[in-house]
Amino acid sequence: MSVKLRLWILSLLFVVALVALIVTATPTTEALTSQSQKQRNRVVGTTASAPNESATPPGQPSEPEPEVVRVETNLVNTLFTAVDKDRHFMTTLRAEDVRIFENDVAQPVSLFERETDRPLSLAILVDTSESQRGVLEDEKIAARTFIDSVLRPDKDRAAVVSFTGLPKVEQEPTNNLSRLHAGIERVKVELPPERLDNEGNPVTNDDDPRGYTSIWDAMWMTLEDLLSKAPEGTRRAIVLLSDGDDTRSTIKKQDVIDFAVRLDVVIYSIGIRDASFSEGKLDSGALRKVSDRTGGRAFFPSQASELRSVFSQIDQELRSQYLIAYSPTNKNHDGSYRRIRLEVVNPDLQKNKPQLLYRQGYYAKKS
Repeated sequence: MSVKLRLWILSLLFVVALVALIVTATPTTEALTSQSQKQRNRVVGTTASAPNESATPPGQPSEPEPEVVRVETNLVNTLFTAVDKDRHFMTTLRAEDVRIFENDVAQPVSLFERETDRPLSLAILVDTSESQRGVLEDEKIAARTFIDSVLRPDKDRAAVVSFTGLPKVEQEPTNNLSRLHAGIERVKVELPPERLDNEGNPVTNDDDPRGYTSIWDAMWMTLEDLLSKAPEGTRRAIVLLSDGDDTRSTIKKQDVIDFAVRLDVVIYSIGIRDASFSEGKLDSGALRKVSDRTGGRAFFPSQASELRSVFSQIDQELRSQYLIAYSPTNKNHDGSYRRIRLEVVNPDLQKNKPQLLYRQGYYAKKS
């Protein structure tokens, strides 16, 4: 064999070997797709890896999966105020001093603390029917003093609403004291205009809402349009100044109570009227009911000059409260109404005949 032929054969064998090496080292399209898919699976944290693929290097023990901790968030929160037999606030209660019941079943307390700094969302609701003519100016003076005392502009907000047969928002919720003062100043007794019949006698227009008092309608509007929109975690309260003599509401008192309970709004009632106004009455029972059922209190000053003292007591109550929370032993999410009862169980404290003020129930969540 000639030298040239030998060189040609060797060159051909070298080229064949080089091609075989390149083909072996280059992955196929299928292999590239599989590798890319595996990489994506690792990035997004899926579990679609190859059967023999392990996230843990061989020879090393696998790490246990982290334990899932479930936190119970279905707590029932209740704010309450405690006063002794002399109407002094009790400010040193401990969790072990109090027991809470739901439908007469004792509940395990999850949280107990004194509330002194919770932001407030308030609405001052003023009756401006004719029965308030002689006391309205005193009400306005006391309301301004109350606002100046209780409102912290960096934390709290308040609104002013007047009503006869229809409610009127004098000032939307705000933390601006000047605007609140102006809103209170705008409050005035609203009377239907007088008109005379053909013989010159005054005639009442039965269709004019200014001749009526719709307390529950006004309160419903305040709850729905103002306080329901207050930030979560604020203490929501209505301060009502009226004689409680409702003459034309389309909404029932009990419906207002239920709505307030759902929104966790406490209602303080100040029962007052013009002593010289002969029509109607002071309905103390209605005012006590809406306040007691929502965790507030009803006040009945004998004269207008006592209004400042009443507002001062409301201020103190809003700042002297406790928060107690529990996870109900009844886990049913059935939307049912459940009664709440609080008791002081410390024998030494019981000697002072404590009175606890709190909402008397709540509505369970509904699935």
